Parts: sequence; C-alpha cells; structure tokens
Amino acid sequence: MAIIACVFAHPDDEAFGPGGTIAKLANDNHIEIICCTDGDHQDRGLKNIRDKELLASAKILGVKQVHFLDFADGSLCNSLYHQLANQIKEKLDKIKPETLITFDENGVSGHLDHIAVTSVINWLFPKLTYLKKILYFTNPIQLTDKIPDYFVYFPPGRTKADEIVDVSEVWPTKVAAMSAHVSQKSDCDMILGILSDLPKEEWFLVRSKE
Repeated sequence: MAIIACVFAHPDDEAFGPGGTIAKLANDNHIEIICCTDGDHQDRGLKNIRDKELLASAKILGVKQVHFLDFADGSLCNSLYHQLANQIKEKLDKIKPETLITFDENGVSGHLDHIAVTSVINWLFPKLTYLKKILYFTNPIQLTDKIPDYFVYFPPGRTKADEIVDVSEVWPTKVAAMSAHVSQKSDCDMILGILSDLPKEEWFLVRSKE
C-alpha cells in the first residue's frame, strides 16, 4: 500500500480536478489531502461551510485524512511562498508520501492560488527524499475549448499527457464528491455539463526521480 498526498489550494479542487483518480487509487492506497486555503474569498463567511464540504467529499473519495492550512482564499503570492512551503513541508514530513498529486504549472484554470501551490511543490520536490513522483492533473484541449469565460485567462488544454487514467468505473463517486461542494453548485454544474460529452478519463503530467 503506497502513501499518496494530494496538495491543492482550495476545497473542491480535489473533486473538480482528479477526483476519479483519487477514488480509484484510494481502493489500494493510503491517501491524505492538504488544503492550503479556507476557500472563503473576500470573507463571505464560507470557511466552516467549505471545510465541511471538503471533509464530506474526501470521505466519499476514500481519503483517510484532510489537513487544513487556512491561508485566505486568493492570498497566495510571492510574499507567502516560503510560509506556504514551510507549512506544506511540515505536513508532508509527517505523511511521507511516495507520490503527490497536484495541479499542473498553469494551475489548470489559471487561478493564481493554484499556480502558487504548484510552484511551491516544485521547489520542495528535490528536497523531500521520500517523495518519488508527482502527478500533475491537467486538462485536455477538448475540455478547455468548451470552457466559458471564467478567469481573466484560462490556459488552453493539452493535446497529450504522460498518463491518462480511465475513471469510468468510479465516475458516480467523482460526481458525488463534486456534488458535496454545495456552495459551489454553479461551478459544479458547469463542469459536469462539459464533462458529460467527453471520455471519462483524467490526464496527468508526470515528474519522477527514478
């Protein structure tokens, strides 16, 4: 049984992103999630709600434990990189994962919090002797071509990946985990509407020390 850590910026990233792969891997591996922000952009009183939604989603996916770092949503930037890195490293040193799952260098959606987390993971990777591989969740171009205006810039998807995971057998689990994020229903419905016409698979870039 391998130990896998998933490191994401926000509650819902785990489900809206590689939720199918997490559910599939959870059948035979020990998986923990590190969530870096509280998901409460502009202090709308959503912190406790989004924490509970993530815990519900993680349970559906088969995740063993969730760790909250509680940075403010939208706050991850250069001035916090080292603080963020130290807190992520502290959690990873206790989990000691062999594999780590996060978003690609474009943050999948272009969200600057996502990009900050991936930058920190890339900086930590050579320093963590127990960590052997990173799986970067990424979007195929067939998906991004269907995305409406979302952020200022939504990066175009890719035409190939290092690893493609067939998640058709756990698709209902992924959908249930996504639906657990009730406060994000509009995003959930939009993403599921796009995914409904695409193959039930998740794409990854892979970085390995081996």
